[in-house]
Order: sequence, then C-alpha cells, then structure tokens
Amino acid sequence: MEIFLNSLVVLGTFIVMEGIAWFAHKYVMHGIMWWFHYDHHNHEPGFFEKNDAFFLIFAIPSAYFFWSGATNGDFRLWIGLGIALYGFCYLLVHDIFIHQRFKWLRKTDNAYFRAIRKAHLVHHKHLGPEDGECFGMLWAPLKYFRTEMKNARRKNDTGPSAVG
Repeated sequence: MEIFLNSLVVLGTFIVMEGIAWFAHKYVMHGIMWWFHYDHHNHEPGFFEKNDAFFLIFAIPSAYFFWSGATNGDFRLWIGLGIALYGFCYLLVHDIFIHQRFKWLRKTDNAYFRAIRKAHLVHHKHLGPEDGECFGMLWAPLKYFRTEMKNARRKNDTGPSAVG
C-alpha cells in the first residue's frame, strides 16, 4: 500500500507541475522575468541561453524536497521525485524533441507529439512577451490534437496499403 501511495504522490506532483510550469511560463517568463526568457524566443548564437536559468529555478524545490524527505523519511521525497521526473520530461520534450538542442528524436508520426510540437511552434511565432498562446509543455489545446489525429487518419487512409 505504501508503494501505491508514494506512486500517487509522484504522479500527482508530476501532473501539478504541468500547471505550475504553464503558470510560470505565462506570468513569470512572459512577465516579470522576460529578460531571462527573451533569448529563447529570439535566438542568438551559442548553445546556452539565459532561459536555461529556469532549470535551476525548478531544480531547487526538487532538491529541497528530496533532501528534506530523505532526511525525515516522509512524503517530501516523492514530491521531489515527481518534480525531477517532470524536469526530465521537460528536457526530453522541450529541449531535445521540440527545439532539437541535441539531434535526437527528430521525427515522429505520433499525433500527440506532433500536436505538442505544433502548439509550441505556434507559441514561438510571438517574439515578444505579449499575445502569447500555448504555454504548456505536455498539454496543448485540443485543436492541435484534433488536427493531428485527422492528419494521421488521412495518412493511414492514403498510405501504401490503401486500395484505390
């Protein structure tokens, strides 16, 4: 039972992190800390961005919860793990899959991944902090999922095995 409850804490924390990341992206990164996030929308030469500092901002609570939970033997350890897992997914989805900071995971036919990539590209069409849209990382507006599902069905209907 304890493993189940700890797993629920990790999963719940992971889900809550999407909401926290959305809020931070919309109101902090595109608000009072735009000067850190600016170079993410307006690329300059080099591998690193000032925007990468947000990694530390999110890593600090994770490290705190890991440390305090491990020290006291309580649920905070599992909160720290949920935050860390979200951060790892952020690295894979945002930095590697979407922005191709490393040349891995370049192509996919998966409608979910295509939808979040499209939503993020729509987000980046705005070069300033105003008029932004699609602030989430793992969840995009349904219109992008619907479009990609239709595209996938159309591709399957007209693929090499289609009779016509």
